[in-house]
Amino acid sequence: MATKRDYYEVLGVAKTAAGDEIKKAYRKVAIKYHPDKNPDDPTAEDKFKEAAEAYEVLSDEQKRARYDRFGHQGVGGNGGGPNMEDIFSQFGDIFGGGGFEGFFGGGGRGQGGRRVRKGSNLRIKLKLDLEEVANGVEKKIKVKRYVACAPCSGTGAKNGTDLKDCSTCHGQGQVKRVVNTMLGQMVSSSTCPTCNGEGKVVTSKCDVCHGEGRQLQEEIIPINIPAGVAEGMQLSMNGKGNYPERGGVPGDLLIQIEEEPHEVLRRDGNNIMYEQYISFVDAALGANIEVPTIEGKVKIKVDPGTQPGKILRLRGKGIKDLNGYGRGDQLIHLNVWTPKSVTGEERELLERLRDSRNFTPNPGKNDKGFFEKVKEYFQ
Repeated sequence: MATKRDYYEVLGVAKTAAGDEIKKAYRKVAIKYHPDKNPDDPTAEDKFKEAAEAYEVLSDEQKRARYDRFGHQGVGGNGGGPNMEDIFSQFGDIFGGGGFEGFFGGGGRGQGGRRVRKGSNLRIKLKLDLEEVANGVEKKIKVKRYVACAPCSGTGAKNGTDLKDCSTCHGQGQVKRVVNTMLGQMVSSSTCPTCNGEGKVVTSKCDVCHGEGRQLQEEIIPINIPAGVAEGMQLSMNGKGNYPERGGVPGDLLIQIEEEPHEVLRRDGNNIMYEQYISFVDAALGANIEVPTIEGKVKIKVDPGTQPGKILRLRGKGIKDLNGYGRGDQLIHLNVWTPKSVTGEERELLERLRDSRNFTPNPGKNDKGFFEKVKEYFQ
C-alpha cells in the first residue's frame, strides 16, 4: 500500500491555514484534476480523490485536530478514501447547488446524471483496556445494520427487474431548465421530484423488503485497532454503515475509542506511570522489588539511600506510537511509606534511630548491622 501524502501538502496550504483558505485551495485542486477535464490523464482521478479526502478531514475541526495530533491513523483507521459517488454528493457547499455541472456540463452524479444515494453512518463506542491500547488488537463486534435486499438486489422491485424509466426525467434523475438571460442561455439542473433523483420507478414491489430495497441484519465485523489510539479518537470503516433505500452506496461505520482505566497503571501520552511505595528501610538499605507493567510483572532494583520522589525508567515498556515512531517508557515514582502505628519494640528501635547520625541530613558512618535489625521488624 502506497504511503499517503500529507493532507496539507495535497491542498497546498500551511498547517495554520484557515477554513476559507482550505476551501478555496480544494476548489482549485478539484477543478484542476477533475476526471472530465483530464480524460487522457490516468492519474487525474487518483489526485482528484486524494484532494477530496484531504478536504473532508481538514474542513472538519474535530477531524483536523485528530489528524494534527495522530496523523492519518487518527482519522482513517481501517477504511480507505471516499469513492466518486461520495465526492460528488458533497459538492453543493463547495461549488454551489449545481455541483460541477456549471464547470463541466454535467456528470458527477452517477450514470446518466442520476443521484447516487448514500446510506446513513453507524456510530459505536468501543472500550479498550490499557494492554489493547498499547499493542493494538483485532476486535470482532456485532452490529445491526441495513444491507441490500438479496432477492431484489437492493432495487425494491420484484425480482429486481420490475422497474421503468421515470416519465418526468426520462431516466436521467434530473430535470433541466433553460433560462434566457442578458448573457445568453443558462441551464440549471435539479433533482427530479417524481423519482427523487433515481431515474427509475418501481412498478411492482419486492415481496421480501416491500419495496424498501434493504433489510435489517445482524453482522459480525472484524476491526483492526492500531496500537497507540487514544480516548475520544474516531476510526472509520467505509461502506460498513447502513445501505440506503432502493439502491446506492452504504454509509460508514464510525468507531469511537473509549479507554478503560487500569487498576494501578496510568497513561501519560505514550508513557505509563506507576506509583510504587517502599518502606524507609528499603529506601535506606536498597531492595529488589516487583512492579506491574502492561506486559506482566518485572523486577527492579532500588539502590541504597534512595530518596523519596525518585523516578525510575523502564525503557520501551510504554505504549507504541500511533504513527510508528517507537514506543514510550514506564516511569516508576518511588514514595517512601511511613507506618501510622508501631509496636512498643518498634518504637524503641525508632527512638534509637532518631539519635543515630545516619538519620540526620549529614549522615555519618552507616551502622549496617543496626539497619538490618530494623528491617527484620518491618518485614
